Amino acid sequence: MVRFTAILKKFATQGEKTGWTYIEIPEAIAIKLLPGKKTSFRVKGKLDELRIDQVALLPMGGGDFIMPINAAMRKGIGKRQGAGISVILEADNSAFQFSEDFMACLNDDPAAMNYFKSLPMSHQKYFSKWIDSAKSIETKTKRITMAIKALAQKKGYGEMLREQKQQKN
Repeated sequence: MVRFTAILKKFATQGEKTGWTYIEIPEAIAIKLLPGKKTSFRVKGKLDELRIDQVALLPMGGGDFIMPINAAMRKGIGKRQGAGISVILEADNSAFQFSEDFMACLNDDPAAMNYFKSLPMSHQKYFSKWIDSAKSIETKTKRITMAIKALAQKKGYGEMLREQKQQKN
């Protein structure tokens, strides 16, 4: 386990990372988490008092990593770019738990399940995390329905969201 203080930063222009809020994980700290690891890996711990699990550290070269801080995490810590945060991290080797409700519904639609299984694990997780982030049962039900329909039509997570956005406009 490692403890350190970090500053919330934001990429101005950095390709696909443009606009991301993140913290830096220097090589000296990353080595303490997983010695010799040069590729992305998951951590758990705390950002201030916010508990985190299964959060990815992304390599930035030279042994340094970053941890993207998404909107839910920023809201949870109540801080923005430039603020300091207390960080406690350890490697998280636990298996990802898919949404039970989502998986039960996927099992009822073989076409959707087959396409879902063909997606990379990270893309499968996008669907599950999005569904589990719903604050009400109504929203969760709506998201499961959208996901099953999109997967049955062989659409990925991004395609599904873009299509939904277009329908609203």
